[in-house]
Amino acid sequence: MRLNELSDNPGANKNRTRLGRGPGSGKGKTAGRGVKGQKSRSGVAIKGFEGGQMPLHMRLPKRGFTPHNQARYVELTIGKLQAAIDAKKVDAKKALDEDSLVAAGVVRRKRDGIRLLAKGTLKAKVTLTLTGATKAAIAATEKAGGSVTIIAKKVAQTKD
Repeated sequence: MRLNELSDNPGANKNRTRLGRGPGSGKGKTAGRGVKGQKSRSGVAIKGFEGGQMPLHMRLPKRGFTPHNQARYVELTIGKLQAAIDAKKVDAKKALDEDSLVAAGVVRRKRDGIRLLAKGTLKAKVTLTLTGATKAAIAATEKAGGSVTIIAKKVAQTKD
C-alpha cells in the first residue's frame, strides 16, 4: 500500500449541498429558504420579533426589584454537613471555616459567604465559623454540643 493509494471508505465523505445552482440541483432558486421576506436574506437574527406586534416578553407584567449589589450566600444545611462528616469529607474534631468547607467539597464556592440552615439533623459536635446562620441552625448545633461563630459582614460602601 502506498500513500497515493489511500482513500476513505465508500460513503464516509459526503459533498456539501450547493445551494442556488439551478432547478436540477433540487436546491435551486430559493435554496430551501422559502420565498421572499426578511428571513430569506442572510445575516438576520430575529429572536423576540413578532412582526411589529408587541413581543410577548414586553406584554407580560414586570414585578419586583433585584438590587445588583445584594449579598448572595451559599446555603449549607445541617443535614448536608452531617452527611459530609459521615462520609469523612470533613473532620468534625477540627474547627471548620468557609475555606475548609470549600476545600473539602461540601460546598462548591463561597460567593459572599456561607449561611447555615436548619434542615436535617446534626449528631456530631462541630465548631463552625461562618458568615451567617439561622437561629434554629445555631440551636441545633449547640444541642449537638457544637458552636457557631458568625463573622462580621462587610458593609457595601455606596457613593452619594
